[in-house]
Amino acid sequence: MSSCTLIALARPTFDVAAAEKFYSQARALLNDLGATINGPTALVMTPEDTASAEANLNHDEKLYILFNASFADASAAISLLAKVKGEVLLWSVREFGEVGDRLLLNSMCGSNLAAHALRVNGKRITHLHGNPDEPHVRQGLRSALAGVLPDVGQPSTISGEMASAEKVLKSLELLKGRTVGAIGDAPAGFTPCNYDVDALQSKFGINIINKSIPEIFADIAAVPESEQSAEYQDACAAQPSLKNVPEKEARVNASTTVALKNWIDANNLSAIAMRCWPDFAVDLGACPCGAMGRTATRGTPAACERDVYGAVTMLLLEALGSGTNYLVDTVDLEEDENIIRIWHCGSASTTLAVDPANATQYIHCNRKLGVAGNFPLKTGPVVLVRLDTDIDPANPSKLRLVMTSGESLSAPNRFQGNTATVRTSAPARQLINGLIHNGFPHHTVVAWKDIRAEVRRMAELLAIPLTEW
Repeated sequence: MSSCTLIALARPTFDVAAAEKFYSQARALLNDLGATINGPTALVMTPEDTASAEANLNHDEKLYILFNASFADASAAISLLAKVKGEVLLWSVREFGEVGDRLLLNSMCGSNLAAHALRVNGKRITHLHGNPDEPHVRQGLRSALAGVLPDVGQPSTISGEMASAEKVLKSLELLKGRTVGAIGDAPAGFTPCNYDVDALQSKFGINIINKSIPEIFADIAAVPESEQSAEYQDACAAQPSLKNVPEKEARVNASTTVALKNWIDANNLSAIAMRCWPDFAVDLGACPCGAMGRTATRGTPAACERDVYGAVTMLLLEALGSGTNYLVDTVDLEEDENIIRIWHCGSASTTLAVDPANATQYIHCNRKLGVAGNFPLKTGPVVLVRLDTDIDPANPSKLRLVMTSGESLSAPNRFQGNTATVRTSAPARQLINGLIHNGFPHHTVVAWKDIRAEVRRMAELLAIPLTEW
């Protein structure tokens, strides 16, 4: 009889009841396939759960299945699987719920994040996406238990036309001496949000300055009531739906907007990357997504989750002519329609809305606190790009790039926050597999102008490896 270790991850801010249901179905399927199942028998959701699972982990297993019953950061994946010798299969399930509901699981993004962390720690992974009742999932698990990991393949890589070197060099020259402001630490288990300041300085001439969470909270508290009120009134005038958000939280958001603007102006910052949770929700009683959206609307790219490379990617694309862009997770897949959905929880510039005059301001989908945008992203051709760390010792740049393209379709806002439904140029399932199998970050930057030729030339000029699908 085949044996495997099954570890199911979840997070309490998502739909735990649904996560438990999927986990029960996953165990039932493996039992039905004749597998002996080792590992924790309940969802791993806390550091204590992880420690207990680690203490009882079977280190001689040939197959480890990391089941993202919902989103989770990669801390547990690192602790439990970074050093095992057996194969690791990441399994994510599909999103469900009504159109306009919150993102109930965000399972695939959890697998994406775990893949990056495991790659950084030298582990090769395989990805399986689908619910336990889907035939290809049964077949994929049957094959994995027999020692042959499932593989849906990756898209063919592209080598397209390149922009003129002179044009791109001029754009890169504009970046030299620019500064990105980083607020707080990267969230635990978010390895894509770590960065190499020397690599950024040597390749782009970009500097990083830091501010702690207590410091930004002090800045927010010090905003005069008159400035807070002026910002609140301006924000309500720009988006009247803000008046429906609890005023106390909206005013905290207004103070956050003012504090960010003051810091940006005082230090001539070109972009910011801010640790947006859990501190703001837990300690300040409001979510900063709306403030970040206001910051972006005023012309300063703003990346959440203290993702410095994400902020730098936004800055790079703007320098190459993209216009305003947005940092997103890839959260949903409909392979039959060749569709993915890209999303984040509400920090998009209102200029990126399908209808900028009615870019609804609302409460955060998970935290149930104001302020977060709740509107679909605009339609048209899109490009997705990401700068990332590279662990390949043969790559002296210590950086790599990934890029793909598609078209943002006219569609309702599928998930609360900011969603775009994208028909990808590459086969959608293979694209997801390529991103996860190669451990690319869960965050990419979406732009609505075709700057692929410029990105290709930039990669060539700076000797940064580019994977384009």
